[in-house]
Amino acid sequence: MASDANQPLAGKVAVITGGSMGIGEAIAKTFVESGAQVVLLSRDSGRLEAARARIGRAEQTLALQCDVRHREEIDRVIGLTMHHFQRIDIWVNNAGHGILDAVASVNMADVRETFETNLFGTMEAIQAVVPVMKQQGFGSIINISSVAGHIPLAFHGVYSATKFAMNATGKAARMELASAGINVLTVCPGYVKTEFAANALKGAEPKQVRPKTARGISVARVARAVLKGHLKNKREVIVPWTMIPVVKLYQLFPGLVEWGMMRMVGKTSS
Repeated sequence: MASDANQPLAGKVAVITGGSMGIGEAIAKTFVESGAQVVLLSRDSGRLEAARARIGRAEQTLALQCDVRHREEIDRVIGLTMHHFQRIDIWVNNAGHGILDAVASVNMADVRETFETNLFGTMEAIQAVVPVMKQQGFGSIINISSVAGHIPLAFHGVYSATKFAMNATGKAARMELASAGINVLTVCPGYVKTEFAANALKGAEPKQVRPKTARGISVARVARAVLKGHLKNKREVIVPWTMIPVVKLYQLFPGLVEWGMMRMVGKTSS
């Protein structure tokens, strides 16, 4: 029988938005292996079931279609989860997508859709699940943000804006909910090997700004950092740790970091 050290989430119920691929799927797999019952959410039911099959341990997972842009769908999956498990210990806000374009030319309909998914979907989910967690007297909300929520990136300005806002609302919510026994963890990955760019909305100037040496970390590494941060009731996790000094450098010397990024823009093809 597995020891408590190997099953730190035994008996826990976790709900993960954007669970059909990438970081969301990796978090689901890590949580399942840590003993949790996991509810995967995505607006694409086909991809969702494929992810559930890859994760395995079907007796520990439940897949529910949900578009976080619509509050009634969030309420529906919370109702189904409570009916099935009678509790929600962890809620992971991971659903989101990128948008590649210049601020001066980006399509405003795409801007609004990106905010609807990345930020407003997160806030709607928090508002929907907090009453459940307050009634329980405990809970953990984990927001998957980005280093782009600390450092604005050229041609990723709208995406960065959603993540800056996610960082601010998550950290404010943590202070507001602490007395109710609810922790809010903000996770900020740097470059990650996913289909992020392929799935991003692309405008007239879809340039990517990243150093050629940045290969990106694995989604599994992000998932391990999420689990560790949750178990330690952390306020924020930046992964990999090598991005921490970059964030600090930007806070102290923004002009220097922006100069370096503008040099990268000059060498980047769309």
